[in-house]
Amino acid sequence: MAARQGDFLLLNYTLKVKESGETVDTTYDTVAKNAHIHSEDTVYRPKFIILGEGWMPKGLEDSLVGLETGKQTTVELTPDKGYGARDPGKMRLVPLRRFREKGIDPIPGGQVELDGRAAVVRAVGAGRVQVDYNHPLAGRTLVYDLSIEKVFEDDADKILGIISRRVPEVPSEKFVLGQHDRDLTIEVPEEALYLSGIQVAKKAIASDLQKYLPQISSISFLETFKKAFSEPGAPLEPTKEDVVQPPLKEEAKPAKEIPEIPEPKSPRKQRTTTQRRKAPATASRRRTMAGSESQR
Repeated sequence: MAARQGDFLLLNYTLKVKESGETVDTTYDTVAKNAHIHSEDTVYRPKFIILGEGWMPKGLEDSLVGLETGKQTTVELTPDKGYGARDPGKMRLVPLRRFREKGIDPIPGGQVELDGRAAVVRAVGAGRVQVDYNHPLAGRTLVYDLSIEKVFEDDADKILGIISRRVPEVPSEKFVLGQHDRDLTIEVPEEALYLSGIQVAKKAIASDLQKYLPQISSISFLETFKKAFSEPGAPLEPTKEDVVQPPLKEEAKPAKEIPEIPEPKSPRKQRTTTQRRKAPATASRRRTMAGSESQR
């Protein structure tokens, strides 16, 4: 099937700069690793485009018209058909403080964003930074090794293609579509709900769908948060909040053992020293005392 203007399609490619032979972009994970341009933030898979919408250089899109699906080809683009010639007027000197205010450490060769425009840092001087607002590939001859992998005919595939463009971090097949007449419902997978900028992405998806699929009149996003299963097929484990705890009953405490109190012993009458001194003399003691007196 030959590609036509307005087609929704998947494109695989590897891009090289003719002057240097370096690989600067690809949709293949292995090629990116071999060229030492692999990034963990990039999803390597066929690129979704709508032919003629300017998502790729115009010269490249023109070369895709009439190309058969699955056919490998090489396209060479001169600067005027790629990203244009370099414009010296797009070079600017920016105060270093502007970068510091944004928390940016400008490094020569690094890409930055200023005033909503992408730029490349060319040089860093005393208090000033030279930035280049030309496209990084401006003035270069581009060589694409490419093939069209698929042309979408089904509306569901087109919708998922638009979603993948806006939310590349999550496989598009995880989004569940529901359509009734002209009303579309998109069930968003939970893993996508925590992505930074997901609300902006949803708005962009709705805008794209209204533009490229005008037969859809309303778009709804369904978000569902589910509890995690302990294992596939296992019932949900109740949380502390789910379990109604019965009122606590005070446990009966064992009675304390009362120690036996010994019976009191009969008190023995003891005489104190004073009592002994005052005790009356006995009969024998009186006789002794009397004999002593007679002897005196």
